[in-house]
Amino acid sequence: MSTTERPRILVVGGGYVGLYAARRILKKMRYGEATVTVVDPRSYMTYQPFLPETAAGNISPRHVVVPLRRVLPKAEVLTGRVTTIDQDRKVATIAPLVGEAYELPFDYLVIALGAVSRTFPIPGLAEQGIGMKGVEEAIGLRNHVLEQLDKADSTTDEEIRRKALTFVFIGGGFAGAETIGEVEDMARDAAKYYRSVSREDMRFILVDAADKILPEVGPKLGQYGKEHLEGRGVEVYLSTSMDSCVDGHVVLKNGLEVDSNTIVWTAGVKPNPVLARYGLPLGPRGHVDAQPTLQVTGTDYIWAAGDNAQVPDVAARKAGVENAWCPPNAQHALRQARVLGDNVVSGMRGFQQRPYAHSNKGAVAGLGLHKGVAMIVMGKMKIKLKGRLAWYMHRGYHGMAMPTWNRKIRVFADWTLGMFLKREVVALGAMENPREEFYEAAKPAPAPAAAAKPETEKAKAS
Repeated sequence: MSTTERPRILVVGGGYVGLYAARRILKKMRYGEATVTVVDPRSYMTYQPFLPETAAGNISPRHVVVPLRRVLPKAEVLTGRVTTIDQDRKVATIAPLVGEAYELPFDYLVIALGAVSRTFPIPGLAEQGIGMKGVEEAIGLRNHVLEQLDKADSTTDEEIRRKALTFVFIGGGFAGAETIGEVEDMARDAAKYYRSVSREDMRFILVDAADKILPEVGPKLGQYGKEHLEGRGVEVYLSTSMDSCVDGHVVLKNGLEVDSNTIVWTAGVKPNPVLARYGLPLGPRGHVDAQPTLQVTGTDYIWAAGDNAQVPDVAARKAGVENAWCPPNAQHALRQARVLGDNVVSGMRGFQQRPYAHSNKGAVAGLGLHKGVAMIVMGKMKIKLKGRLAWYMHRGYHGMAMPTWNRKIRVFADWTLGMFLKREVVALGAMENPREEFYEAAKPAPAPAAAAKPETEKAKAS
């Protein structure tokens, strides 16, 4: 960490908003005008729309993350957490990965913490559940699913086999529907290489408390997505939820009970709970209360955007929708970050700030290779696509939205190679405990047991 006497713009979080806002600020600032400091527990930003494809092995995990220090060479990047903020003194407390916590003064503040998985006190969920918010979880899910196929192929115990080949996904939004679609596709391909495992032996279950899946693309495309997954053998249970999953025994509210080693939780997100310790005005669901200019209500030096902010949807309100708020998705986060960056520079210079207003451009979702749904909004017209064409739209949109040309090229290269080469179906579960084998080889050997005395010596002693 370096110190500076220039004004400091502290960006809390290095996700969509943090990365893009910092880049925008650095681009708009004059040389030496201010110091931009970004604080995040990870040294990289994860492009979350690509996590399902990462879990399926279509994209290399390294290609869906963007190293902050490479993309922000003119910024200070601190790997740690902002635990508290003293607004009166304009000081943040930083807890680094190692060492003592310390205070960091700032002049302007950007809150871009994003969201965490929204969970409920369901027995067994913390012990059995697998999330899908980070690249580590995507890699872990891929290895875990392939390991289950290994287990099923190597055992003669029918109960173990059935539990290994049952996969339960909770949540039917983008994350849940895309992940089960991609993982089912991968498992179907992988089954070709196992002697005693076929797709018919597997059981995929998708559960959602709502009465439809993929609500972001509208009811008709959501229904198509449901029918498409069911046509591939996925059981879809709507208007129900999970009551418990202790030791992998899944109990649904509709009465269904199954045993599963794989329980994937994608039932929505919530603002990062640490926001409650920052002394900021929060909305009813824990979001930071922000104005259309993305300034935090009641302040003139703090801005917030993305999943952790409650931002009025100006475009929707102009169309007559009362109390409309921007939904927590990548489309809004990326665009809010640009406006936020401009407004921070304008506020620092004492200029007027512009409000954020963005009309919905639609939504795209991939459901496996060559399968998807898309709704494109062009003025008052909505174009609805499904199948291969929607899948191309999904890949094209997110491929171009990926930060930096370095990562864009790598992602498109992965896709291009996938057209000619077979999918890799190797489980690297040992990556989670890479030192285990070496430890077994290097640990001290137990002391040999004392040799028993010969019978003759015993006789002499007696």
